[in-house]
Amino acid sequence: MKTLNSMKTLGRASKLKRKREEGKGKKKKKRCNKEEKSKVVDIREPYNMLEDDHNEGEGFDNESTKSKVVENLRQDPDENDSGLTEGSEIEDVEFHSDEEDIGINGQTAYEDSTHLSFFDLHLQHSLSKEEIDCKSNVKFSWETPAIGMKNCKWIGTGKNIMEGLDINSCHGLKEKLSEHWMDVYKTSGGKDMSSPKQSIFFSLCSSYRDILYCNKRPFYLKGLEDASIMDAYIMHSLNHVFRTRDSVKKNDAKLTKLKEYTESDKFRDQGFTRPKVLILLPLASIMYRVVKRLIHLTPSAYKVNVEHKDRFTTKFGSEEDTGDIENVDESENSKAHKSSKASDFQMLFGGNNEDDFMIGIKFTRKTIKLFSDFHTSDIIIASALCLVNKIEEAGINKEKDVDFLSSIEVLFIDHADVISMQNWSHVHTVIEHLNRLPSKQPGTDVMRIRPWYLDDHARFYRQTIILGFYSNPDINASFNHQCVNYEGKVKLMCEYKGVLHKVLPEIRQIYERFDVDSIVEADDARFDYFITKVFPRIKDLDQGGTMLFTSSYFEFIRLRNFLKSKNASFCLLGEYTTQSDISRARLWFYEGSRKVMLYTERSHFYHRYKIRGVQNLIIYSLPERKEFYPEIVNMLDGSNNMTCTVLFSCLDKLRLERIVGTTPAKRMVAAEKGVFVFCH
Repeated sequence: MKTLNSMKTLGRASKLKRKREEGKGKKKKKRCNKEEKSKVVDIREPYNMLEDDHNEGEGFDNESTKSKVVENLRQDPDENDSGLTEGSEIEDVEFHSDEEDIGINGQTAYEDSTHLSFFDLHLQHSLSKEEIDCKSNVKFSWETPAIGMKNCKWIGTGKNIMEGLDINSCHGLKEKLSEHWMDVYKTSGGKDMSSPKQSIFFSLCSSYRDILYCNKRPFYLKGLEDASIMDAYIMHSLNHVFRTRDSVKKNDAKLTKLKEYTESDKFRDQGFTRPKVLILLPLASIMYRVVKRLIHLTPSAYKVNVEHKDRFTTKFGSEEDTGDIENVDESENSKAHKSSKASDFQMLFGGNNEDDFMIGIKFTRKTIKLFSDFHTSDIIIASALCLVNKIEEAGINKEKDVDFLSSIEVLFIDHADVISMQNWSHVHTVIEHLNRLPSKQPGTDVMRIRPWYLDDHARFYRQTIILGFYSNPDINASFNHQCVNYEGKVKLMCEYKGVLHKVLPEIRQIYERFDVDSIVEADDARFDYFITKVFPRIKDLDQGGTMLFTSSYFEFIRLRNFLKSKNASFCLLGEYTTQSDISRARLWFYEGSRKVMLYTERSHFYHRYKIRGVQNLIIYSLPERKEFYPEIVNMLDGSNNMTCTVLFSCLDKLRLERIVGTTPAKRMVAAEKGVFVFCH
């Protein structure tokens, strides 16, 4: 508690000092306004966050970060991140790693705000109270067509950054990274090289706005991933890490050159802890692919050595993953295992299906360190489940902490649709614990910490980028309420053609709309409609073969209890049903000894069962994943008595438009009549 109070006191003192300095003269304030924004934020740091360490353990470490870094100051200069050695002359060190850091006529970019990168402009901005207060009233105010994507548009808050955007360049990317990126594409045959879609997305990332991009084609669909988007966010991660390192190195050199240290905001360049980028992924196999690509996209000058890559392959790779970890030809995506399961299921779950994983990645002068300690990593890649477990451990055991989440400046949530099939509430919990004041004394010199960290405003500077195949209310809620970046938000909106044409049986699909007044009453309204309008039809049927499909476990439990109360003949096939009960239920249903089968979307997602004997299909709630709809309807066995009934409300518009198409969905939720029939 003492630590938090001291940091808050320092923050308040720093804030008061800035206010006194700002009040010295209005004219001087106006004249120097741009110069203040362009200053390098950096502070003297006896415990340099960039110093290397030899602790390769995973998880938490009882040894303080402070003592580790002090020891690292005495190590071999070749292993030192900043490249500085004790007693070295400043002129012997090359501080400007890229030419974009050099201004015109020898003037440094830090002295001329017109040459500052988005990185500098974003992190050096001084957030006013008015900007914070107006965050709750921000609305999407502009829209523009999405280049390279049919029937899609970008909408955003604040200024329309798409106007005048150069689609032929990746503005803000360090030169070494840019050159290597292009070399990688040339080596691979030039696929997607500098595509407008990729350049625009990278430029959006570089703007440091929050982004919701839920039209990202995943790798497991026909083996064709939207790789340009994954590459763009990996390059943005590397760019942010290396620019952070450059800033610290330059300020270290300036402070070394100064004979006496004078407190100055221009040397504030760090957070409480070193990790700056967090990537949330659903499965270890996906994490394996992302890390391989990240290593491949890192310029060779930064990866003379990749530590523990064999251990990484052994722990997270599958049996098919052999050879050099940097060989990222996605040939494995074109290979489908011999199985009766759908090809997309095989691609998604064919590797390491672990959903409780976490790895730290650290960049030293010429080395990429895998399995680095979380508190001293640059990038952390993890599942939301693993982080939630560590948050709970820290709550129980005071010796442990999750302070490595305190200084995250860029958050990526990739394959958000798959994570939502697991448990999106874990993502919500993780975001809530980001950018909190640390529970322990940070290893960084407090005088090197950026002012907005001390003022507890870090969440307003964090950029959050959510990527997925589709969006849903949970994803939208996190984006709308938990992402409060002062730069604003950008969101991709798309129109859908629907998937009804993939339904094979010639069957009338009857959509019945029920009325609902609010989202709070939606579940009760759906249940009431079912028991009054739909269940009587099931009860009166003499033959069996009725499948009752639901998208959530809550609905599954509610329907199970209702069917029990009515002494109905039914069996269960849910995500928590044991394998022996599943086999028994499928047999009972096929033979007709159980008339109704209750089936859930998550069970279908994780097992992709093919149920035989379905004659009457009732979709209690539409699936989130549009490809599941034709799969479920195609289970109808082709008899003359087939029926298909779908329940929906106006609140189901997101799911509805992905299945029937955007235009029909708009008509269906707004029309006076409540029954609609499709027959293909």
